[in-house]
Amino acid sequence: MIRYAKPATLDEALALLGETSWRVLAGGTDFYPAQGSRPIREDILDINGIGALRGVLEEATHWSIGARTTWTDIIRQPLPSAFDALKQAAREVGSPQIQNAASVAGNLCNASPAADGVPALLVLDAEVELRSAETLRHLPLTDFILGSRRTARRPDELVTAIRIPKTSAAGTSVFVKLGARRYLVISIAMVAVRLIVEDKIIRHAAIAVGACSVVATRLPHLEQVLVGQTLGGPLADIVNTAPMPQLAPIDDVRGSAGYRLDAAREIVARAVQAAACQSPEEVAA
Repeated sequence: MIRYAKPATLDEALALLGETSWRVLAGGTDFYPAQGSRPIREDILDINGIGALRGVLEEATHWSIGARTTWTDIIRQPLPSAFDALKQAAREVGSPQIQNAASVAGNLCNASPAADGVPALLVLDAEVELRSAETLRHLPLTDFILGSRRTARRPDELVTAIRIPKTSAAGTSVFVKLGARRYLVISIAMVAVRLIVEDKIIRHAAIAVGACSVVATRLPHLEQVLVGQTLGGPLADIVNTAPMPQLAPIDDVRGSAGYRLDAAREIVARAVQAAACQSPEEVAA
């Protein structure tokens, strides 16, 4: 017999996860379309009754985004400008109806190469909080998503939050997405950029690209090249000539691998320029 449980507390949910294997249901915006007309054959653990898992909190050392926090919550939450890329990505997740239901943690657990939220969280050095009835651990987002539809979450664990270090919640950020149309589309390529600028010099750069590799990835070579560059310099030229060995896109119905590489480089250049122009020093100049 298929079981359905909707616990009201985190402790209850973790106790259930320790008993047997469950399919965790949060927003359901991916679960139900993937299920189609087929009967449900897995035990369902519905976490939508756990109020403690929803919301954004500022802690002493980090920002914490609860696992049930929706994209609409992110859009509406007052956050530092370093989170602008995440807010922009939130507006690209399906339609407003989907944004109202879909959770940030669900986007990560779904582990799609084209998950809109992942690049914006990568440039914030996000880590994933996982709890079981016995343990608590924190994994860098880069170690949590292992591949397409694969994560490091254990069967007895629940993702309870995404944590952003205060040291990474600095600077300005931009998200750029390329798709076949403006809304309700899976990305051909997408980019998030976060820059810290002092005295019109780039002191820190974080750049991540999605939909151009099995897992969204940072571009450390380009980040290193950009550090020390001035805002008035040829930033687009630097991007166009910098190595990006982390990118390995595939051919599919949305675009060829070659097109994706060219498109990724172009939107990286646009995002870097936009983030540079949005820096407080540039705006004040």
